[in-house]
Amino acid sequence: MTAGADGPTPRRRGRPSRTTRTDGPDARTRILEAARTEFAERGYDRTSVRGIARAADVDAALVHHYFGTKDEVFAAAIELSFEPALVVPDVLGGSPEDIGERLARYFIGVWEDPASRAPLLAILRSALTHEAAAKVLRGFVLRRLLERIAADLDVPDPTFRAELAASHMIGIAILRYVIRAEPLASADPEKIIEMVAPTLQRYLGDR
Repeated sequence: MTAGADGPTPRRRGRPSRTTRTDGPDARTRILEAARTEFAERGYDRTSVRGIARAADVDAALVHHYFGTKDEVFAAAIELSFEPALVVPDVLGGSPEDIGERLARYFIGVWEDPASRAPLLAILRSALTHEAAAKVLRGFVLRRLLERIAADLDVPDPTFRAELAASHMIGIAILRYVIRAEPLASADPEKIIEMVAPTLQRYLGDR
């Protein structure tokens, strides 16, 4: 059926609009950047797929096409900040005796970078108050990052060790960047790395 006196042919459900903007960065990149901004500014509860689509100047169906549900967009926004595909080889690439320091340096470095800190703060705050956000964060931190590191090290009880390491690092993030407890909030990042690295080494490296 063609457009005519009765109006344009209705679009099929689930297909992106033909008027979706295609210039500039690719649509997937725009959606992901928009999602990070929306979650950072609005939090998990007030962010919607439609809102992300508006910010990215695409049809909401295209968001679903690339990412599926809001939880999956949320997980992708976390991954954009942590970049596990790049991090895991770097953390595992050196001496096993120094993995604690490399992991601590990476984690603190992510939080110290203003570009990644703002969306991470929103993600962490959302996880503290919303179970769906907490579930996504747990799944990412454990399965995509720490469990992969622990499993590749071939240590006993990798899941338990990964959870201990995650609890240590997320606790630091909450106290330093969310609650801003002193003197931790204003401590030199190098001092934090120096003191935290041996504990992470014990979790992930000791047999």
